[in-house]
Amino acid sequence: MFLILLAVFLALVYKYSTRNHDYWLKKGVKHDQPVPFFGNSIRQYLQRTSITDIITEKYWKYSDERIIGYYSSVEPVLIIRDPDLIKHVLVTDFACFYQRGLNRFTDYVEPLFKNLFFADGDLWKLLRQRMTPAFSSGKLKAMFSLIVEKAEQLQKVAEVCAKSGKEVDVRDMMARYTTDFIGAVAFGIEADSLNDENGAFRQLGKDIFKVTKRDIVIVILKIMFPEMLKKVHYIKPEIEERIVNLMKSIMSERSYKPSGRNDFIDLLLELKGQGKIVGESIEHKQPDGSAKRAEVEFDDLVMAAQIYVFFAAGFETSSLATSYTLHQLAFHPEVQSKCQDEIDAVLKTYDNKLCYDAVREMKYLEMAFKEAMRMYPPLGFLIRKCTQKYTLPGTDVTIDAGTKMVVPLQALHMDEKYFERPEEFLPERFDGRDRDLNKHVYMPFGEGPRACIGERLGQMQSLAGLAAVLHKFSVAPSTNTLRKPITDPAAAIIQSIKGGLPLKLLVRKKAM
Repeated sequence: MFLILLAVFLALVYKYSTRNHDYWLKKGVKHDQPVPFFGNSIRQYLQRTSITDIITEKYWKYSDERIIGYYSSVEPVLIIRDPDLIKHVLVTDFACFYQRGLNRFTDYVEPLFKNLFFADGDLWKLLRQRMTPAFSSGKLKAMFSLIVEKAEQLQKVAEVCAKSGKEVDVRDMMARYTTDFIGAVAFGIEADSLNDENGAFRQLGKDIFKVTKRDIVIVILKIMFPEMLKKVHYIKPEIEERIVNLMKSIMSERSYKPSGRNDFIDLLLELKGQGKIVGESIEHKQPDGSAKRAEVEFDDLVMAAQIYVFFAAGFETSSLATSYTLHQLAFHPEVQSKCQDEIDAVLKTYDNKLCYDAVREMKYLEMAFKEAMRMYPPLGFLIRKCTQKYTLPGTDVTIDAGTKMVVPLQALHMDEKYFERPEEFLPERFDGRDRDLNKHVYMPFGEGPRACIGERLGQMQSLAGLAAVLHKFSVAPSTNTLRKPITDPAAAIIQSIKGGLPLKLLVRKKAM
C-alpha cells in the first residue's frame, strides 16, 4: 500500500512540475526539451551558466527562427530574435506588453519592488509620470558637481594604485567610484568606498547582488507555488531592513524637507510634497473605453523602493560599463590614445576641470563607451510580460496573457547581421552611422516607454569617471588579465564578470 501511495504521490509531483511543458509544442514553436521542475533553466539554478549565456546559446542554436520557446521552471518564455517583432513588443504594441513581469501579483508587491524597474501597471505608469521630471537635463546639470567631486577622488585613488605598480581590479575600483556617487546623489551621504573598500555602503552593494542558495530556492518555489509563497520576498529581509532604516534616518535628519543639496533625496521629498500621484489607468477602462482614474500614495516605502533601485541598478550597471570600457581600451592602445587626446583637448578649454559641458563635448569617448556596451551590455536581456492574448505579427503563433517575452540583447549586439565584425572593438561604428543601425537591435538602456529613466545620468557619471581616469592614467593588460572575461554564472538580469577585471594603471607623463 505504501509503495502504491508513494507511486501516486511521485506521479502527481511529476505532473505538477511539468504542467506547462507542452505549451510551445502545441504552439508549434521550436524549443529544447524541458526537464521536470527546472524546465530549460537547470544550469542557471545550479549556477553553472548565467541566464544571459543560456539565452544567447538558444539564439544561435535556432538561428533561422524569429522566435524560440523556453521554459523557466514551469513558465513558458518566448525569446524574440526578430527586430520587427522586438519593435512590436517594446514600442508599437506596448499596451499589450507594459508589464515587466518580475512581480507575479497585482494585489501584493513586496515593498522594495514598488519601483520603476520592478513595478507594473498603474503603479509603474504613475511612478514614471511623477519621476520623469527628476531626470531632466536641468536636474542632471544641478547634480553634476557631485559627480565631479567623486571623479576627483577617483583620480587620487587611481594615482595610489598606479604608483604601487600592482595590478588593479578596475571592476572593483569603478564600483567603488559609482557607489560613492550613488551615496552622494541618492542618499546625500559620504560613503567613502573609494578609500574603504570594505565600508558599509560598499558591502551593501555587494550583498544586494550576492546570489545565495536561499535566493535560488525562493525563485524556484515561487514559480512552482506562487499563491502559497506570495508574501515570501525575493529581497533578503536584512537588505530590506537596511535600506528602509537608512532612508528613514536620512529623511528624519532633513525633517522631511528638501535640504538644498539637489540630490535624489531632495527630489523625492519634493515629489512627496506634491501628494498622491493621480492619472489615467493603464490597466482599467470605463465602459466607454476611456481610462479609469488611478492613484498611488507616494509614501515612505515607495520612496525607499526608488532609492533601492537607484542604488542597486545604478551602481552595478554603470560600474560594469565603465570598467569594461577600460578593459577594451587596455587592449586597443590606439583607441585609448584617441580618447586621451580628445579628453586633453576638451579639458584644456575648461582650465583642466571636469564639468557638465566638457563631458558633453567628449564625443569619441562616448563612442568608445557605446561600443563597450554593445559588446557587453550590463543588461544581458530585456523582459516583458504579455497582458492579453496576442498574435505575433507575421506568424500564426498566438500567446496567452501572462506569457513572458525576452529580448536577447547580448546576442543581438554580437550578431554580424547587424554589426560588421562584431567581435572587434570599433568605436567608429557610432560616429553618426549608428543612426542607421536598427534601433531595435542596439538597446543597452532598453527601448520604448519602459526604457531606462536614468540613461542620461548613468551615461554622464560613467563618462566623467572614464575621463577622470584617462586624463591622468593609461590602462594596459596585466599578468592576470583575460582577453575575454568570463561571465559570472550566478549573474541574473544584470551581467557580472567572474574574477573582476585586473589591469595595470600607468601614470601619463603628459599629465604630470
